[in-house]
Amino acid sequence: MSRMMFVNLPVADLGKSIEFFSQLGFEFNPQFTDDTATCMVVGESNFVMLLTREKFSSFTPGLEISDTRESAEVLVCLSAVSREEVDALLDKAIKAGGTSFREPEDYGFMYGRAFRDLDGHIWEFMWMDPAAVQSDN
Repeated sequence: MSRMMFVNLPVADLGKSIEFFSQLGFEFNPQFTDDTATCMVVGESNFVMLLTREKFSSFTPGLEISDTRESAEVLVCLSAVSREEVDALLDKAIKAGGTSFREPEDYGFMYGRAFRDLDGHIWEFMWMDPAAVQSDN
């Protein structure tokens, strides 16, 4: 069974978040975009809903939004087609205002780097050698 996935993240400034992720090459579905939310297209069936803090709170009544300066609520990992793309995407994220989160992780067959977006959410881009993930099926 194939499922669609929607990750919902609160943001302080929706316009700035759209600008930030646009600089990384992401597109947005205007059908699901208004002044409180946008739908960032990650893949054919994978999306990130960037929601104003007020809109996000309407889906999580009675719960506080995590303070990403003090705690982590999610780590979103996206694949890249090469090690070079991992580095290029991280460079774009830093140039757009993100901050590097940790040192690169290099296992030879797998390489990843992470950053924090404008709201402190942790994102990682990861490349894995296709030969290392071949299935016996």
